[in-house]
Amino acid sequence: MTWLHGLWAEDPPVMAEDFPLSSVRFPSMEPEEGCALRCVCGPDSGQETRCWSIGPLLRFPPPNTKGNSRAQNCSGNMMRSSSSLQTIIMSSDGDKQPAEETSESVNASSAPSPETELTVTIGATVPTGFEHTAAEEVKEKIGVDARVSRDRGRIYFPVSTDKLFQVHRLRSVDNLFVVVKEYDQYHFKESKEETLMELQELASKLPWTNALEVWRLNRTLKKKKGHRKGGHSTRAKPDSEVCDTAEQQQQEPAQEQSGDAPDTESQPPETAAEEKLVKFRVTCNRAGDKHSFSSNEAARDFGGAVQEFFQWKADMTKFDVEVLLNIHNEEMVVGIALTEESLHRRNISHFGPTTLRSTLCYGMLRLCKLQASDIILDPMCGTGAIPLEGAIEFNSSFYVAGDNNDMAVSRTLNNICHMQKRRAEKGSSPGLPVDTVQWDLCRLPVRTGSVDVIITDMPFGKRMGSRKKNWDLYPSCLREMARVCRPGSGKAVLLTQDKKCFSKAISRMGGLWKKLHTVWVNVGGLHAGVYLLKRTAGVFGQTPEDVHESPARVYKQTDEKEDD
Repeated sequence: MTWLHGLWAEDPPVMAEDFPLSSVRFPSMEPEEGCALRCVCGPDSGQETRCWSIGPLLRFPPPNTKGNSRAQNCSGNMMRSSSSLQTIIMSSDGDKQPAEETSESVNASSAPSPETELTVTIGATVPTGFEHTAAEEVKEKIGVDARVSRDRGRIYFPVSTDKLFQVHRLRSVDNLFVVVKEYDQYHFKESKEETLMELQELASKLPWTNALEVWRLNRTLKKKKGHRKGGHSTRAKPDSEVCDTAEQQQQEPAQEQSGDAPDTESQPPETAAEEKLVKFRVTCNRAGDKHSFSSNEAARDFGGAVQEFFQWKADMTKFDVEVLLNIHNEEMVVGIALTEESLHRRNISHFGPTTLRSTLCYGMLRLCKLQASDIILDPMCGTGAIPLEGAIEFNSSFYVAGDNNDMAVSRTLNNICHMQKRRAEKGSSPGLPVDTVQWDLCRLPVRTGSVDVIITDMPFGKRMGSRKKNWDLYPSCLREMARVCRPGSGKAVLLTQDKKCFSKAISRMGGLWKKLHTVWVNVGGLHAGVYLLKRTAGVFGQTPEDVHESPARVYKQTDEKEDD
């Protein structure tokens, strides 16, 4: 009987040979009758050890064994992951060794099993300006410290695989990826050709094992959104989450995780490789003006090297794995995407012309530090993104959403009903602490001083309204907000891109509002500000601006807003 050891033979493969599995003894599993052990390293050429494989558990294609140029790919594929290939070595002298020693040797060389906890670095894209808010959420919900990247809009934090499901519950992150390798100071060559050649060589040197294992585990955690025809995943957006390609592939890793060995008899490695060939694409995000190459060139050459190394098939739309190449000046991060579509679309089913991202809504809600039993008002709710996010995540407060546009109110109601239906299907309580009203912003049907927090997305004057109308609208709505907000303790969190008009309107409030903090964010490519205001103890109606405000002018401003 021959024992298996966790060693590696370096000679390139020459030809494949088949041996009956009954002649080999596995330290950690019982051989199945009729199964064959396939040599992937080549015939004995005077060496002491040889490399074998019992086939890919994740249906990764076997390495191309033709030519010396594929030798490195063979070794890379063999050592890559226990989920892709279980690599074992058979001693040529056939000496028996203790089972304990053999088991330790195999475990040392192979990648961690699904039951083994890995600690990896997770990267997350977040709304620009709310990086520290996202880091605070990671600390609260996962219990680890997050690092804010020098490239705005990204954070990184360590996490073990047993907490991977908690990562997907974060409310402040748009997209998630597992870091393969991070370079703080990557020295790019001055020549474009040398740089691209270096990126090609880098693909075979990266430590892919743990990242691919996390990617595989991530597939078992994600909930399918529906059966897909033909077993292919469809992607609505390129920045989205790697989705399950077939129900069978979602069930197979789950069986491995629960300890059930895959049926190698019913599905030989060669058949599995032909049935499911892994498809991938490389996405490069580059920022900086000192690079001699473009994003497309980097993605093209690095992607070609990844394809050469793994023998995967490139597919720009229906891909299983999305490899990320993020370059910011001298900082470079290689990762594998864990999200299929951006998490900021989680609440909204009926979109409007200026629907706010749910992740940005979450950042704005955290900024005002909501308390239990607070009354939250969104006087320009649009599609209801802000109150809906608040009702789900901060459900100890009550939210009132309103708008003067009947279509906006209808979208908000549809989004609330859609979310209630989803919650009921999951077995959760469908009720949400939110209500919707159609009203006039400048004449709110709300009692004076009865609202704790006002939070809204004001018209930028781009897609909605105009800059000219904002000069009349902003002072009127800020004054009405000051009336309904609780003096001394009330707050307002307002988002706008019309910074000049907003600052001028605040200065005309007669001290009713005090600016506490400003967060600069990127909203659809526009540089906007999230302003945190505090309602002062000043009595509404006693400032010079209020005394000299004529009702006719207020009605005129209201009519202009309704025309928007």
